[in-house]
Amino acid sequence: MKTDIEFTKAADQEMEAILARLSDFDPDELECDLAIGVLSMLFADRTRCIMNRQTAAHQIWLAAGVQAWHFQRDEATGEWTDTKGRGPLRRILAEVLSQKLQRPISL
Repeated sequence: MKTDIEFTKAADQEMEAILARLSDFDPDELECDLAIGVLSMLFADRTRCIMNRQTAAHQIWLAAGVQAWHFQRDEATGEWTDTKGRGPLRRILAEVLSQKLQRPISL
């Protein structure tokens, strides 16, 4: 990303697209809220998964339990990928959701 504005736009678009996919879930198993660059996912057991944009680093961060990931956008593909090579954002989030909800989830 060249500027903070470009980063913010791209990060917000990604989080809005993920929120749109999550809005299909039963609110009794997963409640989601997106505000000011923070996507909060609340599970039935009252635990949370948090995704937020980090403008200074031009990254999206994801935290679930004791695990955390940092994602940067690949300018060539537009995909958000973990900075430690653990994979793309949507796949990792789908794995977190699948484990938490105990059923296969794809994003």
